[in-house]
Amino acid sequence: MAIEHDFFGLLESGPDGSIFWSEIVEFGDQTVTVDLTAPDQADIAPEALDVAAAMVSGLEDLDMRARRAMLSELDDRTSEVIEYILQQQEELGDELEDRLVDISGDVQVDVIRALQLMSMTILADEHGGSEPFAVLEYALDAEATDDVLLVNVATDGEVQSVTSAD
Repeated sequence: MAIEHDFFGLLESGPDGSIFWSEIVEFGDQTVTVDLTAPDQADIAPEALDVAAAMVSGLEDLDMRARRAMLSELDDRTSEVIEYILQQQEELGDELEDRLVDISGDVQVDVIRALQLMSMTILADEHGGSEPFAVLEYALDAEATDDVLLVNVATDGEVQSVTSAD
């Protein structure tokens, strides 16, 4: 069985009923992997695909909201954003400055600006629920798959939380 959607096209289910769609999306000067997944196609409401399509189309706005959420956590010295920045400073040392796109004098802000949006995973079966509907993955280094920040986004596009992959 399959679901057809104007944006995603034909979404065919696997033998276990799961749905998976993946695409590389151009975003500014980088590419972002966008995945849409659900364990059972019966759990996907048509509205979920419409919301997911809007998120992919509005990736720039969603990215800005995610970065603002990271910035809002800079005042909390125990936040995972601060821990991530401190970890990057420790690991990279003087090389950190080479990865920054803008040097403002505030290293924490500069690190958030320099983060690359690596991927967005849309959990289509979580539409309208309390769990994240989309997860955006950010990293300073595209090769460092463990050193990432994850931004969890609700169906309405609001940021629920920012966590590290640890």
